[in-house]
Amino acid sequence: MKNTIHAIIFGFKEILNWNTMKYALISGIFISVLWVGIGIILWDHLIALSSRILELVPFSMVRSNGAWMLSTFLWLQAVLLTFALIFAFLGNLILRNVSKEKYTSFSILVAIGSAIFWALVWFLKGDYIYHQFLQLLTWLPFETVEKGIAFLIGFYLIYNAIVMTMLFVTSLLSEPLIASVEERHFQEDEVIRDHIFRSASYTVKDSIVFIIVSLIAFPLLFIPVLNIAVQIALWMWLIKDTMSYDAAALVYAKVEQEDIKEHRFALWVISFVTALFNFIPVLNIFGPYFGEISMFHYLKSIKK
Repeated sequence: MKNTIHAIIFGFKEILNWNTMKYALISGIFISVLWVGIGIILWDHLIALSSRILELVPFSMVRSNGAWMLSTFLWLQAVLLTFALIFAFLGNLILRNVSKEKYTSFSILVAIGSAIFWALVWFLKGDYIYHQFLQLLTWLPFETVEKGIAFLIGFYLIYNAIVMTMLFVTSLLSEPLIASVEERHFQEDEVIRDHIFRSASYTVKDSIVFIIVSLIAFPLLFIPVLNIAVQIALWMWLIKDTMSYDAAALVYAKVEQEDIKEHRFALWVISFVTALFNFIPVLNIFGPYFGEISMFHYLKSIKK
């Protein structure tokens, strides 16, 4: 467990390094813009698909879970709006007092602080907010409720596409990223090269399995509390199965499943922490890089 904690702390420190931030910001912005554009083009089809799914769900469940979804969506908007307002009104002051090297780190801390602040508000007033949304959905006619939930499902599908693509791109960029980490912290060793072709097919296979399982488990997302557990479990499996193999391919000349299974508890813990990034807007783009670096550090330390 000690090595696991060290790997997690190491991962947090490394994602605050400018070299890692550069990879995360460039890939994260590009992928987000790409999927938002695709979502805009295919939005009508996504809404139509979501509406057909909702027809199979009892109205009482749609209304109840819809209140939870709207409450969560409002929390995300509050986090983003707070983040935007801080930089809108205090941007010049921040630029004068924060160096260029620490600017991105400061931005991450502001986003984390916003998320924690509004999480406390929801913790204290969550029941009141939920009942207000439930009352709103009760007043609205069924077609309006269905359309509103269909919109949220559309956003959910696009967001999951961003998460999957970020994992895939992180896998492709892992060799130069980990090489820089290796140079700074493991000077006496060299990272295993030419691993991309070995891990890319593995990543594609995991992504396909993730999509199929997500479709099968989709009805569970309409059950409050359970839906969060199911989503975390799905993300954890995708992260653990993909990144553990990817990190192992950078450490071992030949990856054996026994090498991964021997340390599965530590890799599951790192995967859980990585999955939590996906619940925080903006910070989610740093999650895959945190997971990749933490798993690499853990396996490299164990090997040494």
